[in-house]
Amino acid sequence: MTSGKRSTRRTAKPKPCPDCRTGQVSESFKVGTRSKRESTDRQEALCLTCFGTGQAAE
Repeated sequence: MTSGKRSTRRTAKPKPCPDCRTGQVSESFKVGTRSKRESTDRQEALCLTCFGTGQAAE
């Protein structure tokens, strides 16, 4: 048995998503029955680039 220092591999720090940074984006939406006008309100949606993780794909 040898006593020695074990080397451990460091993992890279995850990079934030370039599109959202949090995993969610805000989007506008349309309201109405026929004319479908654009609403001034915003709603939160899942980021399709990172699928809600907030980390960039490698």
